[in-house]
Amino acid sequence: MSKKVLIISTSIRPNSNSELLAKSFADGAKESGNNVELVSLKDKTIGFCKGCLACQKLGRCVIMDDANEITEKMLNAEVIVWATPIYYYEMSGQMKTMIDRANSLYPRDYQFRDVYLLATAAEDEAYVDEGAVKGLQGWIDCYEKARFSGKIFAGGFSAPKEIEGCEKLKEAFEMGKAIS
Repeated sequence: MSKKVLIISTSIRPNSNSELLAKSFADGAKESGNNVELVSLKDKTIGFCKGCLACQKLGRCVIMDDANEITEKMLNAEVIVWATPIYYYEMSGQMKTMIDRANSLYPRDYQFRDVYLLATAAEDEAYVDEGAVKGLQGWIDCYEKARFSGKIFAGGFSAPKEIEGCEKLKEAFEMGKAIS
């Protein structure tokens, strides 16, 4: 049975390595017959959360920008995949801002169960993505029906498209293909 997969690419850099990982994951998930949508935060307007918590009653954020549409896509997805560059050993600010703005999901009947992380960085030590994993896990922990289902970290890439030809792209494809 196919699943509804939402991939959120949080890099705003053209031809980013994390977006190429996201596209590879998407290709694999599509090959398995899943309904896949890749959303890029590039060219989106997403303001900072005001902490007013009105979203808990309204079911949407009071800030009228692109975050509300993306949050609705998150609500209806069965699988959410976050793709981010690692900056200063943490997820991108764009990813964290989108996570904060999706706070209206908390009291709602969200469909996502599996959450994945795809991350790239200039540094290539194994621990480089730990901050991003911990931050995403903190978000997942707030959603009792959701679980952290896997990650791919590709380190040693800083220039756009530098990841092309890397084994991590095949790994992302296979991870996406395994969704069923």
